Amino acid sequence: MRTIVYADGGCDPNPGPGGWGVVIQAPTGTVELCGGERATTNNRMELTAAISALEHFPEGAQIEMRCDSQYVVKSVTEWMRGWKARGWRTATGPVKNIDLMQRLDALAAARDVRWTWVRGHAGEAGNERADRLAAQGRRAALTGVSSASSSTATAASSVSATASASATPPAPTTASLVQKTTPVALPSDLVGALTRAADRAGTTPQALLEEAVRLALDLGPAGIARARAEFSTRKAS
Repeated sequence: MRTIVYADGGCDPNPGPGGWGVVIQAPTGTVELCGGERATTNNRMELTAAISALEHFPEGAQIEMRCDSQYVVKSVTEWMRGWKARGWRTATGPVKNIDLMQRLDALAAARDVRWTWVRGHAGEAGNERADRLAAQGRRAALTGVSSASSSTATAASSVSATASASATPPAPTTASLVQKTTPVALPSDLVGALTRAADRAGTTPQALLEEAVRLALDLGPAGIARARAEFSTRKAS
């Protein structure tokens, strides 16, 4: 039996502050996730919603993902195979939002996902709720994060209305189900360099910063020192 999931995201204005929301209609109860970023785009928030939903499930899980974004649904079901065959390139250049696209591809490949497009603001309860959660995530990003390169995320759970009063209540959803973030202060010159580098890479400062931090953690202090030495050697030559 597939678990039905609604994922939605958006920005106001676009680009600008945005949020994403997820409603997971699990057999044991409804799980809700949301988060946001202070500098992002509509498409990145739509992708982040789908990614966050899939990250909630173990590999092999059967899911029906319902999105009102044709960009997300068609990316996975129609376009991604061709992009991968061309080395993650479209007919006109590199795939946009490639960091999120590759993450989405990896998560979806490890799960049994049926992708379904639903019309937005058409009265479907799960989609409408995901939209409200996305707005909540955007507001939280605006009020709760001091750095443009940070995001916020919250989680809430509610028992399904169909559960009987005598049934054992489900275990509460914990904050560990959602990625938690901590604001990080950066020097102004580094913020400017990060913004320019993100523009050249066709991504957001937050996405580039996250990738750089993950790479640094993977390399470790010794690996970073070797990489710096190799870069200095190439630059000198």
